[in-house]
Amino acid sequence: MGEIIYDLRKKIQNMHLELNELINPVQDMPQLITSANLLRSNEYLTKITQKQSELLSAYANYSESLEQILATLFDIQNDLKNILKQQSELMSNGESTDISSKIKPTKPSVRSKKTIKK
Repeated sequence: MGEIIYDLRKKIQNMHLELNELINPVQDMPQLITSANLLRSNEYLTKITQKQSELLSAYANYSESLEQILATLFDIQNDLKNILKQQSELMSNGESTDISSKIKPTKPSVRSKKTIKK
């Protein structure tokens, strides 16, 4: 999953670079007629739109992968929370049984008296 995120992030960075290269508008060439300049502008705008669409798609994939990671992390968090609850319940149950098993009923001590013969 981490590798997918890394690859998507690199793809997004590359698309940003490509888009930034295209951002400089096409300058009209005086030697061309107006319709040729409009065609060049149209091609330029088409390339920008295409790159922006690719960038949006990459961001969608990236955010989807991040959401999957977050969902997995929340699942892990809930699992850990449940494990901690179970362990604390076991410890509290274990302590009460340990204490009762350690405390043995005491018998009154009988000391033997030595009888001294005279």
